[in-house]
Amino acid sequence: MSNTAYANLKARFARIAALNEAAAMLHWDASAMMPPGGGAARGEQLATLAGLAHELLTAPAVAEDLAVAEAAGDWDSANLALMRRAHARATALPTSLVEATTRANSACEKIWRDAKARADFAMVRPALTEVVALQRETAAALSAALGMAPYDALMDGYQRGVTAADVEPVFAAYEAFLAEALPRAEEIQARRGVALPLTGTFPVAAQKALCQALSARIGLEYDHARLDESLHPFCGGTPSDVRITTFYDEGDVAKALLGVLHETGHALYERGLPTAYARQPVGEAAGMAAHESQSLIVEMQACRSDAFLRFLASELRRRFGCDVAVVAPENLARLWRRVSRGFIRVDADEITYPAHVILRFRLEKAMIEGALSVTDLPGAWNEGLEKLLGIRPPNDAKGCLQDIHWHDGAFGYFPSYTLGAMAAAQLMKAARVAEPGSDAALTQGDMAPLLGWLRAHVHGKGSLLGFQDLLRAATGKPLDPSDFMDHLRARYLEH
Repeated sequence: MSNTAYANLKARFARIAALNEAAAMLHWDASAMMPPGGGAARGEQLATLAGLAHELLTAPAVAEDLAVAEAAGDWDSANLALMRRAHARATALPTSLVEATTRANSACEKIWRDAKARADFAMVRPALTEVVALQRETAAALSAALGMAPYDALMDGYQRGVTAADVEPVFAAYEAFLAEALPRAEEIQARRGVALPLTGTFPVAAQKALCQALSARIGLEYDHARLDESLHPFCGGTPSDVRITTFYDEGDVAKALLGVLHETGHALYERGLPTAYARQPVGEAAGMAAHESQSLIVEMQACRSDAFLRFLASELRRRFGCDVAVVAPENLARLWRRVSRGFIRVDADEITYPAHVILRFRLEKAMIEGALSVTDLPGAWNEGLEKLLGIRPPNDAKGCLQDIHWHDGAFGYFPSYTLGAMAAAQLMKAARVAEPGSDAALTQGDMAPLLGWLRAHVHGKGSLLGFQDLLRAATGKPLDPSDFMDHLRARYLEH
């Protein structure tokens, strides 16, 4: 009976995963292909799929099967535990709330596009107010069912086992590090002098060819992937049909190139997930902090390393005829590892980026807890950024309107970015010890040694382990922010 129950659950979760995969493709299409007039219908389609998936997960038969199901072995036991977790989260939420939330998120995200373009927060404020109200309702329901604080319950949906209490001391320590490291990095940078600018005209077609060639070279198989354009770069789709996007600027090749390398890290993780447990909870990525560690180990740790920049210099000369001095590895390092107190998170350097995340973490936590209203968000944002980085946005497009996440209902997500950056540094340190030839390979644009290690220690593990246990197994210790700070010191403060 127990084996039959587990088999029933596996079949049901595979159906739920297929519905979620369909929704993922519709989300990708909405950002990359859909004409503006399709927004209302798309919102209804996504709401219907979300409702169907929720009904499958919360059906009485699921509770009955979970009550008697048994699984043997580490993988199936972990899978069953994750099924129980998913069911507990889902049954805490009525289908009507799930569908209302999906509709509100879809509607708000469409309005946000125009509001951002016009730097007009008032345009999106009513829709965002509704989104926040529904997120607070969701958080309260999850809190009651799971015995967590409301904001923790939302965080748990993105990275299980990580709470605000875990994050707050890490972020406080980084804020203290930033206060000392940022002015020192700026002073060292000023002594080095200004980098030669990488200027010129970089045709979109040639940029796309470079981006696709580099992502393929570092391991992305294009018989299972696509590269397209969208307003906000992202990785979507499914493990066997990964969709990455970027946006192109003919006057700046770095935006698209570095964005694609980042999204390729996400895509490689999806492609490396265990196929034996496809469409099962244990076969999914280990969470968003784990996912972000994979994008950042590719983009920041590997592709902005001195070794890879030597390879990239030759590619830029060959494809665009760039001046040798401009694309010299040391000049690219000064360009692409430049420390700057900027307004835009996605353009931020490694040192200041966590400040943007800390700001968003504190603001979204306050909104969920009811301590900050949506109306007061722009002012709180501007004050918070000034406190962290000493700068104040000139308008809301460069302030609270810059990110899609809240407007699409993603609350509890932002901490994953900096937790991922810290994990990436820790994983890279371990990979270099295990694969001592990895840096030499990077000088040839070869990421195979690093990717092979990640396949074995991260990608292929799926959700068998939680975030901390995944790091313990791969590096011998749980998250240790000192590895990230050591990386920053070595790259920015010791020259």
